[in-house]
Amino acid sequence: MHPYSLALKKFFAQHANPTNAAPMKKYMRDQFEYLGIKSPQVTNLQREFINAQGLPPLEKLDVIARDLWSLPEREYQYLAMNLIGKFEKKVGGEFITTLEYLITTKSWWDTVDALASHPVGSMFKRFPDVKRKYLKKWRGSENLWLRRTTLLFQLGYKTETDFELLCELIRENLGSDEFFINKAIGWALRQYAHTNAAPVRKFVKVTKELHPLSRREALKNIGVS
Repeated sequence: MHPYSLALKKFFAQHANPTNAAPMKKYMRDQFEYLGIKSPQVTNLQREFINAQGLPPLEKLDVIARDLWSLPEREYQYLAMNLIGKFEKKVGGEFITTLEYLITTKSWWDTVDALASHPVGSMFKRFPDVKRKYLKKWRGSENLWLRRTTLLFQLGYKTETDFELLCELIRENLGSDEFFINKAIGWALRQYAHTNAAPVRKFVKVTKELHPLSRREALKNIGVS
């Protein structure tokens, strides 16, 4: 394990709160262990650590992210994502392999959604070739988290959203009985509706195969007319 990862691990272990850990684990359906450090404190402690230790070298970000991902307590995965966020506009296109690993390892909505809508969304904007290659790979994947990522990476794009592409991706996932896919479809449509409601209403109206969950989520803030 990289020295930076070890130091971060030791620092956070000192602030573990077993009283909080049990309900946090239960909230996440017992998917992961927890130190019991809630999100605001994670942010504050990480800021304190960085102020004292600095950020790691960019070239070590992959190693450190994977180190933190290997630890059982979920807070360490959040720390990894926070560190990646610090370098979001500096990492090269090759970092997509790291993001793919993180999306497909210890996968759950809390990490996948953050990775999809931030570092992946940013990278796909900055590196069109990476976007073409990995979007083609992920959209046809049997891994539901990679497919969820393709549906969510444009969440922050607003007027830059490729709505035609989003519709294509949604159509490819119609008929799925996966909750996390159908929820993502609705979320992506609802998000774009904040920017342009008319095409979302039209798409929902003509797409009869849309799952009721997706339809409900898509129209939550705009209604049917």
